[in-house]
Amino acid sequence: MADTAPLFRHMPWLTIIGVGEDGPDGFSTASRAALAQAELVMGPARHLSLLPAITCPTVEWPVPFTDGIVRLMEHRGRRVVMLASGDPFWFGAGTSVTQLLDPGEWLAHPAPSTFGLAAARLGWPLQETSCLGLHAAPLERLRPHLAPGRRVLALLRGGEAVTALAQYLTREGFGPSTMHVMEALGGPRERVRRVPAEALSLTDIAHPVAVGLDCAGQGRTLPVTAGLPDDWFASDGQITKRPVRALTLSALAPRAGELLWDIGAGSGSVGIEWLLAHPANRACAVEADPGRADRAHANAAALGVDRLDVVVGTAPYVLPDAPLPDAVFVGGGLSDALLEALWSRLPVGTRLVANAVTLESEALLTRWHGQKGGSLLRIELAAAAPLGNRLGWRARYPVVQWSAVL
Repeated sequence: MADTAPLFRHMPWLTIIGVGEDGPDGFSTASRAALAQAELVMGPARHLSLLPAITCPTVEWPVPFTDGIVRLMEHRGRRVVMLASGDPFWFGAGTSVTQLLDPGEWLAHPAPSTFGLAAARLGWPLQETSCLGLHAAPLERLRPHLAPGRRVLALLRGGEAVTALAQYLTREGFGPSTMHVMEALGGPRERVRRVPAEALSLTDIAHPVAVGLDCAGQGRTLPVTAGLPDDWFASDGQITKRPVRALTLSALAPRAGELLWDIGAGSGSVGIEWLLAHPANRACAVEADPGRADRAHANAAALGVDRLDVVVGTAPYVLPDAPLPDAVFVGGGLSDALLEALWSRLPVGTRLVANAVTLESEALLTRWHGQKGGSLLRIELAAAAPLGNRLGWRARYPVVQWSAVL
């Protein structure tokens, strides 16, 4: 059979060049050759200004960024150079473009990344350092990484963001942390300054800027195991309590990159812990009460996992749109109609976990277990509580948990 693939599968039309603060002085021979042969160069104004010797037409990358992708694709098939910061595939613009292309349509020549340059300046082992792109993300993304002795490298939008970071660290109890403020790494304007977060008073921070963070202080550290203390979550009482939540997460068995539907989410605690299990995980919460839905979203943001989508409505009448999940947790609103809707809609292999507290919902799960199989677990807990001038066991409502694979 003849190969009908486009010609540019073998002849890339797009070259993505990483640009450092040293401009063309840091270019490889291949980067220089691509620029010399280019019919068009697209890039941010700052990068174009570093390359005054370009002889072909240039296009300044517009705002918002996605508009530039549209304009770039209009020139598909021509010899085009796209300029991007440092390593375009580490919190850079590269993947946003190449995900729209076929293999073989592009070449890339990255420059040293800001993370690599920062680690080299500070002498930090990059493989043991958390690297975060916060130039277009909330500072709360830091929350899971804040622990005494931990190191973080963060890209920030500018001086105001550095000040906001210092204020955030101080509020969270990590004010003594050392902030290594690094400006224009790799270029003639490079500058590195060190100051405790609680004492930051710099007013002349230049773009581009990265911060190396040596965490210190008495702030509360987020545990890395399932079953966070309940007081990490704002709640009106509608929350899967800590021991049951730990067992629930164990039954759901989150794996890297998977999607969870958290139905009857309440405070969102199960979905949030699913997200904390791996940075590539995703979750969608369904909650009938708008106030609780807002609270779940706020809890996720506060704990640094802003990838929790929240749908307001009552299941099964309201369920998330595609993509379909890898696992489903039913913490509220349990009914025959809901289980029937899930069983008919979800693909084979989906993991389902449902918790019941009332006698009626317990009977429902027992019946479904008899029909579909799976595992049925009765969870009975008791906590020590005052009994006169001594202590006794105060039993909690038992929880029946059904877990099955469709």
